[in-house]
Amino acid sequence: MLLSYKKAEIVEIYEEDENISYVNVKINEINSKAINYNKLTGKANIGDIVIVNTTAVELSLGTGGVHFIIFNYSNENKSLEGQGHIMKLRYTPQQIRCLAAEEESSPYHEVFLDFKSLNGHIFILGSLHSMLAPIVAMLKYLDSDIKIDYIMTDGGSLPIDFSNTVRDLKSKNLIESTITIGHAFGGDLECTNIYTGLIAAKEILKGDISIITMGPGIVGTGTKYGFSGIEQGYILDAINTLGGKAILSPRISFRDSRERHNGISHHTRTVLSEIAKTPGDIVFPVLDDDKLNLINKQIDLLDLNRKHNIIFRSGENINKAMEKFELDITTMGRNYKEDKEYFLTLGAVGNYTIEFLNKGGLM
Repeated sequence: MLLSYKKAEIVEIYEEDENISYVNVKINEINSKAINYNKLTGKANIGDIVIVNTTAVELSLGTGGVHFIIFNYSNENKSLEGQGHIMKLRYTPQQIRCLAAEEESSPYHEVFLDFKSLNGHIFILGSLHSMLAPIVAMLKYLDSDIKIDYIMTDGGSLPIDFSNTVRDLKSKNLIESTITIGHAFGGDLECTNIYTGLIAAKEILKGDISIITMGPGIVGTGTKYGFSGIEQGYILDAINTLGGKAILSPRISFRDSRERHNGISHHTRTVLSEIAKTPGDIVFPVLDDDKLNLINKQIDLLDLNRKHNIIFRSGENINKAMEKFELDITTMGRNYKEDKEYFLTLGAVGNYTIEFLNKGGLM
């Protein structure tokens, strides 16, 4: 069976806003955590009888290891609401109606018809959702006036409301607006694919910098090409195709127990050496000699200098930036002290991006 589900009763609502409710449900006299997306299955109330998807819990998954409410008997006569004719989660029992920014009934339709070029608009491209907040923090730490927007791809979580990080960044006014592309949904703007997402960021949101990562929960299989972060490669190409400026954050760690992620992760090495067909600015942190030697060997082995613009910058103050904005961020369960090089990389990306922006894109 591909889907496991059970009937349950909502016995507690411990956190909620207009978009998402975190609840406890009782199944066979056992209480468990569950998530309700209010715009999908309606408002949750204590005592409601619901059907929950229990698959992730039964598989003991990490990021998605909670139940998800897929039907609420109290809302069984709920009628269609909203605007738009584009379906996301298409041809699944949960398919939803969205107003895509580029569709004919959208007020922004003409923007896409008239589009010519991104004209060097800056896009920072990450591979993990945990890269988002540290990069934002560093950018805002260095320049509190810049406007940052976020494009969430469908490589991880599909509902943007699942991201506590995005909710926190928006509540602190660290990011202005969000775009969800592909089958990801719930952003301030919905777009059909990465190309229209890029255009929307430049022409509609009009921020200074756009950051692109998947939502929480990267997919990995331990194989060379079997990971959802491989999207970094073709997104880099999309940015270049439309005339944008691509700054890529590599995945770096010296604390991961898996050898393939030591130094420059095999995810980044695969993307830069094989998947991306066009160049980008790849920003690495300045580290101690032993660690830099490994990174430089990995760069040389794949001849990345010939294909990309390899940049080294200091990543210092990334911890101060996160502390300033009270951001408690971990990656694979590790915080700054436990995986310092990962976060220094994101600090370096922020440093270089502000430097590039201040020089008017002439570097």
